[in-house]
Amino acid sequence: MNLRYWRWSLGTQLLRLPSMMAPLAFAVLATQVTGSYRLGGLMMAVFVGAEITTAGLVGRLLDRIGVARGLRVLLVLCALCLCGLAAVSGSPVLMIVFVVLTGVVAGGLAGGMRALLPSAVAAGSLERAIAVDAMIVECVVVGGPLVVALLSPLGGVAPVLGMAVSYVLAAFFVPSGSPARKEHGVRPRLGSILSWLLCAFAFGYLCSTIEVASLPLAQRVGGGPGAAVIVIVVLTAASLSGAGLYAWLGPRLTLDRRIRAVVLLTGMALGAVLVAFGGTWPMLVAGVVTVGICIGPLNTTMSMHLQTTLPDERKAEGFGLIFTSQGAGFALGSLSVSALPLAGAPLLGAMIGCVAAALIGVQSRTPVAMPVTVE
Repeated sequence: MNLRYWRWSLGTQLLRLPSMMAPLAFAVLATQVTGSYRLGGLMMAVFVGAEITTAGLVGRLLDRIGVARGLRVLLVLCALCLCGLAAVSGSPVLMIVFVVLTGVVAGGLAGGMRALLPSAVAAGSLERAIAVDAMIVECVVVGGPLVVALLSPLGGVAPVLGMAVSYVLAAFFVPSGSPARKEHGVRPRLGSILSWLLCAFAFGYLCSTIEVASLPLAQRVGGGPGAAVIVIVVLTAASLSGAGLYAWLGPRLTLDRRIRAVVLLTGMALGAVLVAFGGTWPMLVAGVVTVGICIGPLNTTMSMHLQTTLPDERKAEGFGLIFTSQGAGFALGSLSVSALPLAGAPLLGAMIGCVAAALIGVQSRTPVAMPVTVE
């Protein structure tokens, strides 16, 4: 990987870090203000809701004004909104307002950053670059809460200001990219990526049903809080192993990526079934490993298929929708863990994964769609 890729990667991880910090950072701030973490849960809910609502619109804006330039402006705006949140931390109502504003601006940023990746690597290295990124993101997932824990002794607003600093630093590492073409024509139909939106949703849902339910899953087999950490470690190790193996083998495979997605979704669904009925450690670990080892390859497969089929002038919008669908799956998966029986959440995730696999399987019978162009 060249220096441009590592610059893109650093900017991407800095962009992702605030989202990983947000749940604990909002809880810390809410506890300081109200004495309870409950306001933090509401803040996180409206933050995710705002991101989901505006991801497509923000992505479309980036495509129109130029992705790199637009990202720099929006990242700084996100930082300013978080500074505003810190400034009004004594008022719960104003805190919610600034959280919503931050979510509105941040909605399509991840999609915009992903749209710039092809300008940072050689065409032949793109798939390997995505697989490597899938490994690095695991470090960010773990690092977000750790950064909050390190900043919390400085005060309740310190983690929020840390999120703002991360956004500003990300703006400095946004790679220069070709400005979006401003052709006018028929907008590609959402139906062309609907099955992949469901795939991304199932991906996020299946991941969350293990990560969020790690403690009750461990308790079911006779473990405690320490055993819950083991579940997360096994999932992370399997994910890193799968992503690393795919980074090596993926570019050599000739199998249609839609077929790969079907196989990987089916594998995650099978793993979820094992987790659902995993009343013993061997069965639970087998299910967690099966899900984990498919995470990196499926994420890479989705990304590469969309790279070749999304029109150039709609890539930020398309990737923004995919990432938002994935985030919505994670959020609803987390909710289902608390609303359904312990076996219910992973079984429902397995069903969603199978439906997504079936839809993609039907599409695989047709030739690979080429990017839409406008004369």
